[in-house]
Amino acid sequence: MSSAYAGGATMTWDEELMNIMGSTAIPHYAAVGAAEEEEKEDEGKAMDRKRASADGVHGEGAAAREEGVRDQVAGFLRATGELLTELGRGCWDIAQQSLVGAEDTYVGRKVKGHCAAVSRKLGFLNEFLPEDRDPAHAWPIVICVFLLALIVLGASSGYVFWSQPLRKLYISPPSASRIQLPDGRNMSYHEQGVAANDARFSMIAPHSFLSSRLAGIPGIRPSLLEEFGVRLITYDLPGFGESDPHPGRNLSSSSLDMHHLANALGILDKFWVAGYSDGGMHAWAALHHIPQRVAGVAMFAPVVNPYDSSLKKEERQRLWDKWTTKRKLMYVLARRFPFLLPYIYRRSFLSGRLGQLEEWLSLSLEKKDKSLLGEPTFIEFWEKNVAESVRQGDTRPFVEESVLQVSSWGFTLADLRVAKQPDGKGLLLWLKSLYKKAEHKQGGFLGPIHIWQGMDDDVMPSSTAEYIQRVLPDVMVHRLLDEGHFSYFCFCDHCHRQIFSTLFGVPQGPLGSSLEVEKVEGHDEEVTYVYQTEEE
Repeated sequence: MSSAYAGGATMTWDEELMNIMGSTAIPHYAAVGAAEEEEKEDEGKAMDRKRASADGVHGEGAAAREEGVRDQVAGFLRATGELLTELGRGCWDIAQQSLVGAEDTYVGRKVKGHCAAVSRKLGFLNEFLPEDRDPAHAWPIVICVFLLALIVLGASSGYVFWSQPLRKLYISPPSASRIQLPDGRNMSYHEQGVAANDARFSMIAPHSFLSSRLAGIPGIRPSLLEEFGVRLITYDLPGFGESDPHPGRNLSSSSLDMHHLANALGILDKFWVAGYSDGGMHAWAALHHIPQRVAGVAMFAPVVNPYDSSLKKEERQRLWDKWTTKRKLMYVLARRFPFLLPYIYRRSFLSGRLGQLEEWLSLSLEKKDKSLLGEPTFIEFWEKNVAESVRQGDTRPFVEESVLQVSSWGFTLADLRVAKQPDGKGLLLWLKSLYKKAEHKQGGFLGPIHIWQGMDDDVMPSSTAEYIQRVLPDVMVHRLLDEGHFSYFCFCDHCHRQIFSTLFGVPQGPLGSSLEVEKVEGHDEEVTYVYQTEEE
């Protein structure tokens, strides 16, 4: 050791350690290295065995794991359902226990009174339920189903319009003639036929629901109006077409509008009124409010108030039985819940899209009406008329018109015929009236009333005309076999000639003209009317 240091050589740290420990350290390091190598080999073999085992049973293990997940999900859902069921039962028990004695509290008495009042007002709806159904159990189910149907319709309507787009309504630029009424409103109107100075007869026609001044008598020929010397005037009801709205309108104001229109257009004598379908409501109002201006009335399937007190129970039943369920619902909504109508109207004829007439108005049509509605001439007329009707895009005029139909008119049809009061007073006259039937007359109106009623009409059924004739026996009802609601009034030349011949007799042409009749050889029924003015 001293010789090594003496030579000046240096030793590393390992050499110094080996020098200190001597030869005994070598076996120790060798044993440690061997142990580490054996441990690594054992770990590698274990990993190989695991891989082999996993590869051998891979399919069975995956299936077992998948089945285990499915069982866990099913068990979770089953447990969740049981928990929700128990939670619902617990809430129901708590609600029942909380409501015990609640009727005797101040809040309970107040709520009970309001609920009883609402129940009395809605009691009429129980008539639509089967006799063996308890309203307390039936109505919650009906309401839930109704709400669910609305949700489904609302969710599906977007898809329908997206997958089957409908044509949009084309609204033409304003073009109507207008007058200003005494209250400042503007009313639009349309004239057909002969000029004012040449008119033998003046006729004013208020339009029906979802219509306009363009309707008049659909398809009537100008030559026919000339032949009978008729001046036909149609106008837009308030809020329809180009007429200004009148929020406070009623049937009395409607009659005054007709009166002011006649005065503004120079009709100084009496005029005829033509009322078709819902437009008949305004014709009835004219008979009641301005009978002194009306020369006569021509109605075609006229509307009556389905809630009129003068309707007998069986008459009301026959009337309602002919209508579709949707139409009945619309009448009930208009009478009880009119605030729901704007939502329905915006999704139908106020949506800006063209639709089917029978769907929009909930009509049940027969074969002849359906055939007419499919003709190109009627389709063109219908599209223009509807577009003009909804020009202003406001729901209020339509709601007002619907409410007027089912609200109190301020009179009944029976009121148009009143008992004639005997002259003088006294006990003798009173005793005499007990044994002698009182004479009757039409109160305030003595002119003719003609009604044309199709026997196949399910929109305004034939029972309507029967009711009218019962309360007004002097009304002349023309029953039309195999005719519907539209087939006789719209686009029927021989029908229009029959109507004018019934109302005005033999055609005499305009005033200031002479009439010559020329028969066509071989056709005794066909005649040609030739008019010559006095100057000629």
